[in-house]
Amino acid sequence: MKDLNKLFCIFCVLFFISCKKETKNDSKNSEIRDRYFNLEKIGWKSRAYTQKADDIAFTAIEVPIQYYLLKDLGTENLIPVDSLYEKNKRERIIEFTFQQDEEKDLLEKKFTGIDYTDAVKYMSFGLEKDFYVVTSKKDTIACSGVNYERTYKIAPYQKVLLFFSGIDPNEKIQLVYSDYLFRKGTLKFQFKDTYTQIAL
Repeated sequence: MKDLNKLFCIFCVLFFISCKKETKNDSKNSEIRDRYFNLEKIGWKSRAYTQKADDIAFTAIEVPIQYYLLKDLGTENLIPVDSLYEKNKRERIIEFTFQQDEEKDLLEKKFTGIDYTDAVKYMSFGLEKDFYVVTSKKDTIACSGVNYERTYKIAPYQKVLLFFSGIDPNEKIQLVYSDYLFRKGTLKFQFKDTYTQIAL
């Protein structure tokens, strides 16, 4: 009987510790989730920089790295997010869209001068070399990758995500795009804010 009471006491202590740890994790998750949802409140999505060239609008939006961490991890367990942000805080992501005034498909030959299939290949594999970033310290950073989000003619625009590495989180940047696909020249987008300064 003594052994049974002892075992029951050990079980109760372990259960209490487990509940306490779970409550602490839930509290930490809630705190991190609140900080992330503040990204939406600052209106980062509304801070779009657009340049028009003839009938095409080119729009650049710097996306907070925290947004992609949250999107990737979901909202269940956010505790590793702080350490992931620390490892990735020198990365920048820019959402870049191309849209024709009458919402025509920009990858058609009349806009690009090349076959549709070749235009899709260029968006997927050739566009990376057309972009670079200049920091406020006048450092030039090449684009380290492009993710082309195909819309299959459903959306009235073409969109890519641009990735840049090795940029101080406090640096303001200017995106430079040399447009070889639509032949509209060089376009510059000066970002006035740094979303990476949002405290985590």
